[in-house]
Amino acid sequence: MNRSLRLLSTFFALMVVPLFAQAQTPSSSTTNLPAAPSASSKVSAPAPQQSPAVAPSQPATTTAAQPPVAAAQQPAVNQTPEDQAPVNEAPTIRVQVNEVNLIFTVTDKKGRFITGLKRENFGLLDDGRPPVAVLRFSQQTNLPLRVGIMLDTSSSIRQRFQFEQDSAIEFLLQILHRNDRAFVMGFDIETDMSQGFTNNIDLLNQGIRKLRPGGGTALYDALYKTCRDQMLTLQEDGAVRRALIVVSDGDDNYSRAQQSDAIKMCQRAETIVYTISTNVSPSKDKGDDILKTISEATGGMAFFPVKIEDVATGFRNIQEELRSQYSLVYRPADFKQDGSFRTIYLQALDPRYKVRASKGYFAPRPKP
Repeated sequence: MNRSLRLLSTFFALMVVPLFAQAQTPSSSTTNLPAAPSASSKVSAPAPQQSPAVAPSQPATTTAAQPPVAAAQQPAVNQTPEDQAPVNEAPTIRVQVNEVNLIFTVTDKKGRFITGLKRENFGLLDDGRPPVAVLRFSQQTNLPLRVGIMLDTSSSIRQRFQFEQDSAIEFLLQILHRNDRAFVMGFDIETDMSQGFTNNIDLLNQGIRKLRPGGGTALYDALYKTCRDQMLTLQEDGAVRRALIVVSDGDDNYSRAQQSDAIKMCQRAETIVYTISTNVSPSKDKGDDILKTISEATGGMAFFPVKIEDVATGFRNIQEELRSQYSLVYRPADFKQDGSFRTIYLQALDPRYKVRASKGYFAPRPKP
């Protein structure tokens, strides 16, 4: 098995990386992250061994522009995309001509964040092909955040709800900087937007305290509607990082939308989903698998506390990760504005490191 893995890694390094390196034209820069207070620790990457050479060049002078986003003509939550007539969906990646901005995280086998890596330390395939050019590469520690706190308010979490509220409030106190904004939403069989996007901690605190548990769980509907109405319609002058933190047991028993519908809408809205399970039983159940699937498909991570007090630890780990991510802007090969889903395969060449990124994105549709 180990020999097979080594052969696969060697093949990937020989076949993908040279193409990845040769396609690059602008130069890149990397900034080491300062240590942040957290339960996790960061480590700097050692010098790469035999990295592919990249010819020096001038940095790109263009920046990825925010596409106009259409707020109207969105499908209803109680209907899946398959039930809808085709519509001109909003562009779902930050595009200037055909540029993709990919946010990703790198950790070691113990889950510690890795800093100091360069673009030649990675292999990338977009829709099965290396990119035509890598335009920018950096560690984006200060990108403005657009964060949604989604708390499961179904009756199944009634006894744990106050602790979840306290943990969410502490998370917002620690993570929100001057240019960040957040909203608060509760969900059971319906969604309850108790506080819209704001930087005001007092308002967010009040929004969390307003929520009351009771009812069934429509997790997929809540994710679908939230990404459609809150994240997809964001109009920003510059690049921002969109993230949802979902605190739930994952047991959906009321949604009209399917799990795949919810995931696709999160991907269209360029939103990373982090989930914190409220199931503290010794064994994982179906709900935990659901939370893991959603998080991994969007480039996030699922946290599984062993006791209710560990919910706060999950929030702290998410806080550190959101300030410890890389940004890669590239131009894909054979790019078509046809609304199709394009897969992303990003891997660190050092087998000790694990890359966590979105599984893909939806190309924009041609303008009418």
